[in-house]
Amino acid sequence: MLVPMRAVLEAADKNNYAQGAFNVNAVCQAKAVIGIHETFRSPAILQGADLANGFMGGRTDFMNATLEDKKAGAKNIADAVKKYGTDSPIPIALHLDHGKNLDSCIAAIEGGYTSVMIDGSSLPFDENVELTREVVKYAHERGVSVEGELGVLAGVEDHVFSASSTYTNPLHAVDFFRKTGVDALAISYGTMHGASKGKDVVIRKEIVIAIKECMRHEGIEGYLVSHGSSTVPRYIVDEINALGGELTNTNGIDANQLIEASHYGINKINVDTDIRLAVTRNMKELFKKDEALRNSPSVGGIYELLEKNKAAFDPRVFITPIMDTVMYGNIPDDDTARICKCIEDGVKEVVGTLVVKFGSYGKAPKVEVVTLEQMAERYKKAGI
Repeated sequence: MLVPMRAVLEAADKNNYAQGAFNVNAVCQAKAVIGIHETFRSPAILQGADLANGFMGGRTDFMNATLEDKKAGAKNIADAVKKYGTDSPIPIALHLDHGKNLDSCIAAIEGGYTSVMIDGSSLPFDENVELTREVVKYAHERGVSVEGELGVLAGVEDHVFSASSTYTNPLHAVDFFRKTGVDALAISYGTMHGASKGKDVVIRKEIVIAIKECMRHEGIEGYLVSHGSSTVPRYIVDEINALGGELTNTNGIDANQLIEASHYGINKINVDTDIRLAVTRNMKELFKKDEALRNSPSVGGIYELLEKNKAAFDPRVFITPIMDTVMYGNIPDDDTARICKCIEDGVKEVVGTLVVKFGSYGKAPKVEVVTLEQMAERYKKAGI
């Protein structure tokens, strides 16, 4: 069943566990994320990044995706989530990650997303508030949850780039919630985008504690989000390199630090890089085990791209030869089916591990089942 993200985060906050939010870039990935959450009876948040929508709209050079590409891709992702999630026994939210502007958010909402993020973190505070409030007004009228961002994370993820971090000021965070009416806020407290986070990163839990305490004091109900939180499992990196990959300087966030932060007020933890790594390793492994597959008319091109881009680990670099499968889930032959299975297995390995670590397993019944129409009425009555 699809629900607004607010309902999922409210359950996590009340029951003191972290809710993982997992990025998907293909129909089979959405299927796998939903399936593994069902296995563990966990609520689920699936995320399509702004440029992932472009990719799912058929734009293989997704960094140059147009609004039309994003509209098509948002619908494709939402259609996949509806296909596997509408009759699911668990609550599922579909969330836009790093929406670039109001138009991107509208494209996602019209496509079927139940939650959107507007990233105004690079703007001055007042401009960020103005942009976020504009998105909140549009989204809440439709029962859709909204996440904003305050503070800047270092690292690289799609079009999101910063060489250094600017930590979130707790007082500004409270003011931001009050002025925008936003449901959730991504904060900067030491995490980083991408696979190169530096060794022994220590996140600043005191920022989380301060924001939550100020929110409680002011009577503000809202939820905190941790971006750039992939753990970058060392064993997967080592396996990729043993299979001919050339990944260097790969370090993640210690899962134990994330778990600790969740008990102080981080309700949602975003993970993308870990999935990319596991999927890439699985594809490399498949082609090593079955050399005949390298000459497959349908998927042999994936092998060529894996060999050509040994320092890359984003599956979108490799899976362009099967875009019809990526976008719509069509599986024309056994070779394509095998690629889809290894992608799904990689997703399940990472997501299942983190569902257990973050503590969301068995929590599906804790989430209130509320429709977008019902949530829109609540927002209206609350004046937000």
